[in-house]
Parts: sequence; structure tokens; C-alpha cells
Amino acid sequence: MIAYVTLGTNDLERAAAFYDALFAEMGVGRLMAEEGMVGYGTGMDQPLVVVGSPYDGNAATGGNGVMVALQAGSPEAVARLHAKALELGAADEGAPGPRGEGFHAGYFRDPDGNKLNFVAYG
Repeated sequence: MIAYVTLGTNDLERAAAFYDALFAEMGVGRLMAEEGMVGYGTGMDQPLVVVGSPYDGNAATGGNGVMVALQAGSPEAVARLHAKALELGAADEGAPGPRGEGFHAGYFRDPDGNKLNFVAYG
């Protein structure tokens, strides 16, 4: 159902370097790069994560209560990807681990303060 998610940044070069490296760990690369934004995914017909400067020209801020969950596939991948995010400069928002029956997640904030997590079901 989701076509794309946009994450705001105040430093596109820094954000692109962070997400280039993080998504490379998932086997995902850039699908688009235009002035002020970079898009990541596995195909234009699949959900994308777009990182860019806010269209209105105001500063990007992390939305309180907004979070993007990225499918990791396994608890081991959750731990590996969460560690990679921290290595790249993300802030820990909740260490990888079980969060209920059949739900495993690790939470972090990217360098711009956007909250994300890696998740595995089952």
C-alpha cells in the first residue's frame, strides 16, 4: 500500500552518505537522484525511501510520533543493520530484541533525528 516515505534532511550530502552505506547493507541502492533528494528501493514499482530537503524551504525536523519501519527479514539482520546504523552515526532508540511474540525490532534515529527501526516478523 505504501508508495514511498520521505525523510527530511538539513544536509543532503551527509544524509545520502548515511543511507547509501546503510541501504547497501540491505542490498538496496539509489533509484533516483534529483536536485534536493535521493530515492532508495528495489524498483520504481516497489516502496521507496526518499531523503530530501523540505519542499517549503524550512528546516527539516524529526516528527514526534513518526517512525519508519524497514523490513530486515530476520532477528540476526535486525541486529546487524541496527549496528550498522549506529556505526554510521545514528543514535540508539532501542536495542535490537524481541518486542512481543513474533516481533523483533531495533530502533534508531538517523543523523537528522528521523526515527526508524528494523523489524523482523515470525
